[in-house]
Amino acid sequence: MNQRVLTGITTTGTLHLGNYVGAIRPAIAASREAGVESFFFMADYHALIKCDEPERINRSRLEIAAVWLAAGLDTSRVTFYRQSDIPEIPELTWLLTCITSKGQMNRAHAYKGAVDANLAAGEDPDAGITMGLYSYPILMAADILIFNAHRVPVGKDQVQHIEMARDVAQRFNHQFGRNTEFFVLPEANVEEDVALLPGLDGRKMSKSYDNSIPLFEGGSKGLKEAIARIVTDSRLPGEPKEPEGQALVTIYDAFATPQQRADFRAALRAGLAWGEAKQQLFELIEAEIAPMRARYDALMAHPERIEEILQQGAEKARAIAGPLLARAREAVGLRRFTAVAAPAVDTAKAAKAALPMFKQYREADGQFYFKLVSAEGQVLLQSAAFAGGRDAGQWVSRLKREGTAALAEAPVQRGEGVDEAALAAALQALAEAEAS
Repeated sequence: MNQRVLTGITTTGTLHLGNYVGAIRPAIAASREAGVESFFFMADYHALIKCDEPERINRSRLEIAAVWLAAGLDTSRVTFYRQSDIPEIPELTWLLTCITSKGQMNRAHAYKGAVDANLAAGEDPDAGITMGLYSYPILMAADILIFNAHRVPVGKDQVQHIEMARDVAQRFNHQFGRNTEFFVLPEANVEEDVALLPGLDGRKMSKSYDNSIPLFEGGSKGLKEAIARIVTDSRLPGEPKEPEGQALVTIYDAFATPQQRADFRAALRAGLAWGEAKQQLFELIEAEIAPMRARYDALMAHPERIEEILQQGAEKARAIAGPLLARAREAVGLRRFTAVAAPAVDTAKAAKAALPMFKQYREADGQFYFKLVSAEGQVLLQSAAFAGGRDAGQWVSRLKREGTAALAEAPVQRGEGVDEAALAAALQALAEAEAS
């Protein structure tokens, strides 16, 4: 059985070189492995939690899709889609929300972090906190469970969310799974050795630190200018330089072969100027990035091509998500109404119900009476008054046994509009039933 691996990226910004090295390149390489069924999606519902700028979100969706495709993502091998194109995801989110405890959500790191920040600022604990932020882990659980993904590559800060997804899946399986594993329990795939590129100042490369190197933005010129700003030590050309701990060398390593890494370090120790080292780094990165940049520019010039690819991906994704959601709806009781099979007919009871019936009763005058009534409710025979109920009962028993033979002596008269033949047939039916 193939292992399903799911990777998502939030669409709130432009990707940089660190995103490519740390996430995109290894994910695409992993998708080519045998026995792996990969799902790649743009988490644009998640973006709404973090960003209230519609144009920025829309632009980011387009750019990130183009980056994945330009970097070599093979959409014939993987399922590539926008989160917002899969309506089964928000519906499953609600089903999962209904079985997720508030206490569990209270412990989510993102929510606790926002509360702590508010308290530190002297504000109300929930100031500015939306239900999107609060319920974020449930939406993430739905992203994973709707495809029954086995593995989810994440950073350490996201491990708790995978654990929450497992908890929710277990709870659903227990309540509605009928002793089956309805949802697969996903595993967090934390890659300890994933390449984390330093930024221009040596800290982790991040847009928030304003130290990132653009992936495609600004073209070749933008890449070269950014590399020129990488901070190095003050050693002059010709002076030996220690490569270890230098951000420039770490970035070089992410694109170089083992032999190139060794040669680069030897050159630095022999006095290679930092300016020349930066030029070599630019040429190394440009050799890998330039072909992708050309594909990226072509895709950005024709967004309709990206849209077509994403719609095809959504169709593939929904072919999996639709049947699973249908089963989930069925499991929780949201079922279609169907024709109910008619109950088996009790022929004996039906035959008895079709027979005429004697009814005994007492009137307000204290006298006792009986009457013979057809299955349709018509009075076939009406008795005279009797002083005691026993007398009336005896005549009923005799009429049941003897039928028309007892009519001549019985203190009765036919009901209105009842002919002798109908009355005789009714008494005959009763006599036969009594005999059987």
